[in-house]
Amino acid sequence: MSTSPTRTCDSRHPAPLAVRPAARAAAVLRFVGILALALGLAPGLAGCGRRAPPSPPGGAPKVTVARPEVRTVFDQDEFSGWCAAPETVEVRARVRGHIQKVHFRDGELVKAGDPLFTLDRRPLQAELDRAREQVRIYEAQKVAAVKDLARQTELQQKGGASRSQVEQAEAEVGTLDARIQAAKQEVERAKLDLEYAVITAPIGGRTSRALLTLGNLVNAGGSDPLLTTIVVLDPIHVYIYIDERTLQRHRAERRKVDPDIMRKHISEARIPFFFGLEIEEGYPHEGFVDFSDNRIDPATGTLLARGSVPNPDTLFFPGARVRVRVPLSSHEALVIPDTAVLTDQDRKYVLVVGEGGTAVRRDIRPGRLLDDGMRVVLPAPPGEKGLTTDSWVIVLGIQRARVNYPVEPFDGDGKPVAVASAAAAAPPAPRAN
Repeated sequence: MSTSPTRTCDSRHPAPLAVRPAARAAAVLRFVGILALALGLAPGLAGCGRRAPPSPPGGAPKVTVARPEVRTVFDQDEFSGWCAAPETVEVRARVRGHIQKVHFRDGELVKAGDPLFTLDRRPLQAELDRAREQVRIYEAQKVAAVKDLARQTELQQKGGASRSQVEQAEAEVGTLDARIQAAKQEVERAKLDLEYAVITAPIGGRTSRALLTLGNLVNAGGSDPLLTTIVVLDPIHVYIYIDERTLQRHRAERRKVDPDIMRKHISEARIPFFFGLEIEEGYPHEGFVDFSDNRIDPATGTLLARGSVPNPDTLFFPGARVRVRVPLSSHEALVIPDTAVLTDQDRKYVLVVGEGGTAVRRDIRPGRLLDDGMRVVLPAPPGEKGLTTDSWVIVLGIQRARVNYPVEPFDGDGKPVAVASAAAAAPPAPRAN
């Protein structure tokens, strides 16, 4: 009668695997147990009451630690906005004529008063000359009418003319005076038309392309075509839509600072905002809000607001999309590197170096992520232990640290961090078989 061999601590000479199937199975089990013990995966298989080593081979793992910082953090809201020109002009002709010359290049920066188009001046010059000749005609007729009035007046005194003839002569002189004045006004209008033959830039800015070029006929009046457009680029306006809830929060914060703020123009509040283009990091540009609409759109529940920003280098173009951040209020808060925050299902936590140099888990309530990669830590709920400025938070080497096991902490400069004696905080021993 034979029995299957059992695994014992004194089994230093195992039977050959080829002796029996039962012996082969026992040897395989022994090999698996030794391998699991060596890898630290199943310490319960070691048997004989042995314990797992208190720390990984080579001593406690080295980690980099840092203390939480206290910063002044701004509560702020982020919006999507767009740039718009403060002034936009559609250039159209005031008179009819053929284009003789285009003075600008498409997309060129121009100053107010710079010529853009020149129309054929000859028909307009002819109209001016005709108006001037009409003035001379009326002036010559007036000379004759004045002499006739003098003659009729003299004849009346001698009884050779009636009173009605004198009055008729006076009316003729007055009519010619009026015609002369009307003709002179026509001359001035013709001068304006001749001046309008040269179409100039009403404002300074950047032009669009020329929509009509050399030789095209330009009509003035109801069918006058668009020649080009000019937009002002410096300064530039940034528009955003603010939702009603955010607007109410901002107004409440502003009233705390100035109770009469709602009676003043919004530009007097000097509300700053920060923005950046889609390709830029963060919000590097700053401006001030100078306008808000007078009502909330009931269809969208938003209010249109605008800020003005200097743009001397024409970095911003009308229509460009921007990311806008508007600060609300400021307060002191603890911040830590976001890389130190770990996740356990629905909880966030960090590892801190506790007494005895052991890694201790500390649950936190994370706040907003700052632009430099630091994470705001909200105050811990009542009854829970949160982070303080005296805590040593593990920021590098987190993968090597194990909760309730010793670590060797170093600061950011690579200098060892003094901690309490490790003898008072030995890791718990695993349960023996």
